[in-house]
Amino acid sequence: QVQLVESGGGLVQAGGSLRLSCAASGRTFSNYAMGWFRQAPGKEREFVAAITWSGGSTYYADSVKGRFTISRDNAKNTLYLQMNSLKPEDTAVYYCAASRSSSYVYIRSRSVYDYWGQGTQVTVSS
Repeated sequence: QVQLVESGGGLVQAGGSLRLSCAASGRTFSNYAMGWFRQAPGKEREFVAAITWSGGSTYYADSVKGRFTISRDNAKNTLYLQMNSLKPEDTAVYYCAASRSSSYVYIRSRSVYDYWGQGTQVTVSS
C-alpha cells in the first residue's frame, strides 16, 4: 500500500519555473514505477512523465520534453517534477501516481497506476 501527497503547486508567470514534490509513504516505495499526470478543466487526465523503480529510465510527453524533468529520491521516498519554461497551456491539476505493473510497456497509460495523490494546482499566467 502506498499513500501519495503532492505539493509545490502555485501561480507562476509564463516562462517561470516550478518544482513539484510527491511524498510517498507505505511499505515499499522503490519497487513502484512513478508517474506524473495532469488534468485541465473539461479535459481528460493526460500523461506528463514517468520514471522506473530504479530511476534508470524516464518517459515524457512530447509536449513537455526538454522543459520538464522527473526524478526520484528513494531514500527520501519522494518524487519530483522540475518544470521550466512554463506555458499557459501547462495550467492544470497535477497528480502523482504509483504503479505495481511488472511491465513498462504501458507506463504512459492511466490504467496501470494503482495509487494516486490528491493533486496540486499549477496555474501559469500569460
